[in-house]
Amino acid sequence: MVSWRDALPAVRGKLLRDEPLGPFTWFRVGGAADLLFIPADPEDLAAFLKALDPAVPVTVLGVGSNVIVRDGGVEGVVIRLAGRPFAGIATDGNTITAGAGALDAMVAKASAKAGLAGLEFYAGIPGTIGGALTMNAGCYGSETKDVLVSAWGLTRAGERVDYDLADFGYTYRHSGAPADIIWIEAVYRGTPDAPDAVAARISEITSRRETTQPIREKTGGSTFKNPPGHSSWKLVDEAGWRGKPFGGAKFSELHSNFMINFNEATAADVEGLGEAVRADVKSKLGVNLDWEIKRIGRPL
Repeated sequence: MVSWRDALPAVRGKLLRDEPLGPFTWFRVGGAADLLFIPADPEDLAAFLKALDPAVPVTVLGVGSNVIVRDGGVEGVVIRLAGRPFAGIATDGNTITAGAGALDAMVAKASAKAGLAGLEFYAGIPGTIGGALTMNAGCYGSETKDVLVSAWGLTRAGERVDYDLADFGYTYRHSGAPADIIWIEAVYRGTPDAPDAVAARISEITSRRETTQPIREKTGGSTFKNPPGHSSWKLVDEAGWRGKPFGGAKFSELHSNFMINFNEATAADVEGLGEAVRADVKSKLGVNLDWEIKRIGRPL
């Protein structure tokens, strides 16, 4: 029988077989993709998806700031939107158009340069616009839904779909849009303000993040969503897990909702730590912690 990997569509981008994914993630853990596809541009991606066997699973990986790739790797095709064709940022009047591969922080900086307020919070989110759209990313009291106008992407079949803000059905860290849409571009609306004032607020957010989060460690951002009426970091603290090792992983002493790979952790260490804490918090404090970090792939 011919394998799907022996009958791949022609592409202009890169097709990498059995490519280790750990180096693409902030935790630096995890196995390989059966196939990693880095498309040349949206048209290349659309053509590939249309020609790919529909039974083959497809997973999108951004800059890997909010994901655990399990040690057994990821089945099917992993798509990484990298390079200028997916990371463009342009301003026009009160709107900002950004590619799904653009870093959230760069979009915040572009908004300051254009004198547009409202997107400063993106300076505190270590991911890309595609991820922000998928999970209604937010921090410091603001969320993607507060500034998004519209976005477009591709279905698993390679067909274009357009979404207005209302179509997303956003709630806290959740989108009602189909999970298999690969976002390509988003449009935001800001509020006119002095560029210096916007830049000053971005600097404040950046400084706050640098002093309160372990951003120079092998981490993955906020581990758990905040349960109603609670702060996750306080729950992790109260259960006694700040700085407590679990294999090569632990919750940071600096911010106890951030896991770090401090001693050659495996993906099983990192995910196992999160699950151990979830069980302990439920047992000791009676509160359910839900993952904010996405976990993909196969365990060993």
